[in-house]
Amino acid sequence: MSTTLSDRLSEYAGVACKLGVDAVALVPGPNFTRALGQSFMSHERPFLLVIPANGPAAALVPNLELGSWALTGFDGAVFDWRDQTGYHDAFAALMDHLSISSLAVEGQVMRVFVHHALMAAQPGLRIIDAEQEISDLRMIKTPGDIAALGRAIDISERALTRMLETVALGQSEKQIEQTLIRLLFEEGADGLAFHPIVAAGDNSAQPHAHAREDYAVQAGDALLIDFGARKDGFAADITRTVFLDHASDEAQAVYDTVLQANLAGLAVTRAGVTAHEIDDAATSVLEASPFADRIRTKTGHGLGRAVHEAPYIMRGNMAALPAGTVYTNEPGLYQLGNFGVRIEDDVLITQDGCQVLTRFPKDLQVISC
Repeated sequence: MSTTLSDRLSEYAGVACKLGVDAVALVPGPNFTRALGQSFMSHERPFLLVIPANGPAAALVPNLELGSWALTGFDGAVFDWRDQTGYHDAFAALMDHLSISSLAVEGQVMRVFVHHALMAAQPGLRIIDAEQEISDLRMIKTPGDIAALGRAIDISERALTRMLETVALGQSEKQIEQTLIRLLFEEGADGLAFHPIVAAGDNSAQPHAHAREDYAVQAGDALLIDFGARKDGFAADITRTVFLDHASDEAQAVYDTVLQANLAGLAVTRAGVTAHEIDDAATSVLEASPFADRIRTKTGHGLGRAVHEAPYIMRGNMAALPAGTVYTNEPGLYQLGNFGVRIEDDVLITQDGCQVLTRFPKDLQVISC
């Protein structure tokens, strides 16, 4: 990440030049935070930063946020508005000030009502989706980014270690989840990367399961924990699957298959590898196993300020991945009505290979409880 606000804004101006549009617009979210060096909430009040290809940036800011906005050091024109008067006049003033006819926006982040307000302020404005080009600026992590990710991962792994020591048969998934959340904050998390997934038994076969209050964990259950701390603006994303009291022969075979897939993905990871090649290496192991019918997900996704960001590690994505990219390697096998296993690492791509940022053990663990 560039060290000054001016440098960071110039990167987005470069995106506008590359795309042949007059400006790039950002709204609260990972790119907004990256550009300004400070985070702002996304809520019912529109909030917009517009960076022209040429010329100074301008912003539309809710009046109640002006104090926080001043801390960013932004020195361009600011058009504020109050709840009592509404935001339409501010949009009109912003667009009159900018005199632009085309705008690139974050298609996965900008909300429909902001789009409509822009069009109402300037009918005929050409708006294009530049989600990939804007977000690609976040793909290569700086040393500071990687250090922040490391802090988030360390917090997460300490919390997981402590949480597993408290698991007992008869607890509900919800009780285990609440213990994990408490320990994440005790270990120093600024927040949750996302609401944790804590799933036991047949619930572990749902890749995005919700913890149940009415299920008591039993001997032999798989216990899948997918979670992460957020620290200094960056998110960890880790999954480990353990077994309670004992693991059946089937459980051990499934677990070993997923572990081998995880290791196969790591083995091909290096600067210049494509997302397709990583996914193909991992998924081919799963496909060659007796459990191929349990494949339900791709291998992973990028990780940084957002939990899911570019690149997406899946077959067909022929993007070559540069050194400095961080992605999740998370193959899994899931049989509905039975159990699921996922093993997820956070991985930094280096020039000659990769560095696995997660250090929590991956050997099959049976929790005595």
